Amino acid sequence: MDKDQKFLINFIQSIVPIADQAAENIARNFTPLHLEKNSFLLKQGQVCNEYIFLEKGFIRAYTLNTAGDEVTTNFYEPSSVVFEVASYFKRTPTQENIQALTTCMAWQGNYENFQVLFHTIPEFREFGRAILVNGFIALKERTLAMITYTAEQRYEQLLKVQPEILQIVPLKYIASYLGITDTSLSRIRKEYSKK
Repeated sequence: MDKDQKFLINFIQSIVPIADQAAENIARNFTPLHLEKNSFLLKQGQVCNEYIFLEKGFIRAYTLNTAGDEVTTNFYEPSSVVFEVASYFKRTPTQENIQALTTCMAWQGNYENFQVLFHTIPEFREFGRAILVNGFIALKERTLAMITYTAEQRYEQLLKVQPEILQIVPLKYIASYLGITDTSLSRIRKEYSKK
């Protein structure tokens, strides 16, 4: 085992119980990836071919609304899996952009390797299933929160779940993620700080 891959092996084993040997076999299929701040992992119109495990740094996914404004769809922090699931599995061009918010260190695997792992290592199928289920649950919770929570409650939830984001991410990205204006976010932050 490459000692640098220890993070990746630990991450895999944190998702589902996998023997060391199987986790090491999976990890061997991923290569180190260094992303500079503001560089893109994926741009709108491309097909997502990469599946990465984020070790260090923060990444944002966003799309453009009908007015051409950027709308943040997700934030990824260390120990996240980053890829655009619809484009990756359907092999279709994405509508999203995935961009590094900071310098990032990650582990990258491509679509072809993923298919080989999926069909040859049963533990990887379990791992992949767990990642997809967790992602689906997070998406469902976010969708419901956008409908049933007030802007203040969505901000409070973000503080609870991803507090580091607020120290690193520009407020305009956070506002678009929460579905509110920059001005509304400033007001909410001001009120929240008084509590």
